[in-house]
Amino acid sequence: MTEATLARAQSGDGEAFRELIAPYRGELLAHCYRILGSFHDAEDMLQEALLAAWRALGEFDGRALRAWLYRITTNRCLNYLRSESRRPQLAVPPDQGARGTGRARSDDPWWLEPYPDAQLDDDVTRGPEARYDARESIALSFVAGLQHLPPQQRAALVLRDVLGFPAAEVAEILDTTPAAVNSALIRARSGLRPGRDPHDVPLPKSPAEAAVVDRFVYALEHFDLDRLVAVLTQDVRLTMPPEPAEFQGPEAVAEFLRDLPFWGEELKVILTRANNQPALVYYVPDPCAPIWRAGSIMVLTLRGNRIGGLTRFGDHGLLGRFGFPRTLPRDWPS
Repeated sequence: MTEATLARAQSGDGEAFRELIAPYRGELLAHCYRILGSFHDAEDMLQEALLAAWRALGEFDGRALRAWLYRITTNRCLNYLRSESRRPQLAVPPDQGARGTGRARSDDPWWLEPYPDAQLDDDVTRGPEARYDARESIALSFVAGLQHLPPQQRAALVLRDVLGFPAAEVAEILDTTPAAVNSALIRARSGLRPGRDPHDVPLPKSPAEAAVVDRFVYALEHFDLDRLVAVLTQDVRLTMPPEPAEFQGPEAVAEFLRDLPFWGEELKVILTRANNQPALVYYVPDPCAPIWRAGSIMVLTLRGNRIGGLTRFGDHGLLGRFGFPRTLPRDWPS
């Protein structure tokens, strides 16, 4: 940030304001996503926060622009969470967890959405006290776990342990005291459910990761249940936000996939990435037209040389964020 750019922005120059915030936009979007768990909500809150920053820019004293933007953005997210009507509870049938071997009631947040890797900012500044690296801090299981924490604890943990802001800066961002921040942080750390072990996950885009994904895709495309079961861990779980059910164990997961309408027919799988994890979009043939129709996006959580979790998102509105159309011509190249 240069003083000249700030002065232009404070005088009402919109282009100067965009130049001012450009280095922080990507990390602020990820910050909103961690707190809210929904990419759609994160985009909305970031837009509101930037509009608020533009309106308040005349009061900005020119010091610590990044922390100032985080303060505005964090408080927009917290205000959103305080409004219960903005996030109603999902009605769950009372017998949802009682039907079928391996079927249970999921405790994943129904509003959870995947985060496209194309939107990730690799240049985020993390303080020396950050506890999570870039890969861990955007993992789907970590973001889902955050949603179980009270909003203030959630924000304190993200600001302190993900971004590494000093306690004094976190207190200023949250308009509280360092003692209150440390207290919220202790409760948040104890309340955050454990996620995957980062030492047992292949590096993103590594040959080891690709080998596991290839095994899964081959089994899926060839409708091979034995190969499918072989690539899943014994405690694998499949969830489907916003649906409240989950399937546990390789046999239950394989049977669920086998019961989908496409099983035994044709299938086109296209690889992508979400939350710094491998993901795929699958398409099925339209029986009445020479096109492929999108089925869903599936994010894979790897553990060692197997898959320990699958999160299936059936909302076709998510496709555009990943650059995928809802339909493809039948002669679309493989």
